[in-house]
Amino acid sequence: MYKRFPIKKTLKSNEFYNQYINKKHDLLKEVDFKELNKIINLITTTIKKNNIIYSCGNGGSSSLADHLTCDFIKQTNNKTNLNLKSISLASNFSLISAISNDISFDEIFSFQVEKLCKKNDLLICFSVSGNSKNLLNAVKAAKKKKVKTISFTGFNGGKLSNFTDYNINFPMANYGIVEDCHTTMMHFLSQFLRNTKIISNNFNKINF
Repeated sequence: MYKRFPIKKTLKSNEFYNQYINKKHDLLKEVDFKELNKIINLITTTIKKNNIIYSCGNGGSSSLADHLTCDFIKQTNNKTNLNLKSISLASNFSLISAISNDISFDEIFSFQVEKLCKKNDLLICFSVSGNSKNLLNAVKAAKKKKVKTISFTGFNGGKLSNFTDYNINFPMANYGIVEDCHTTMMHFLSQFLRNTKIISNNFNKINF
């Protein structure tokens, strides 16, 4: 069961701030490390096989999908031999609006999955509610193409949490806190992968 925040009106900024960051901290401390390590292994395998990591999400989560691709390509690959390939399905606004207008908004990601993805590629979905139809359709299309799937969700995980191969859920009914947790996970994955593969004789001089 998920929790709610805030549960009452708070007029003092410092009080609200401390409550906010404490809720976020508690969620991040309770992450399922067995599931997280499976996700890390899957991402690593995808990279080794020279497959592509796709990402998608709606609203603020669409920006996070773009952010993941940015950090994976520019940051994770920097001074490593990973050669990580990543594409955000949320970044091509012309294509998204065309699919939405001519076909259906519910197909904006699944249409791209059908046309772009190949077997053993990876699809990462960000969704606070876990119930966005276009994300569920994307995962459905991915499964047909034997593309592995990961989701990061909030609230009770929604349908997406049980539909993807792997899921990390943050059980909180607060979009900001959950999206903050998703951002932390994205940065953690990007930096941890880079950290393990850094090619340098002077680790301390490399900026993360």
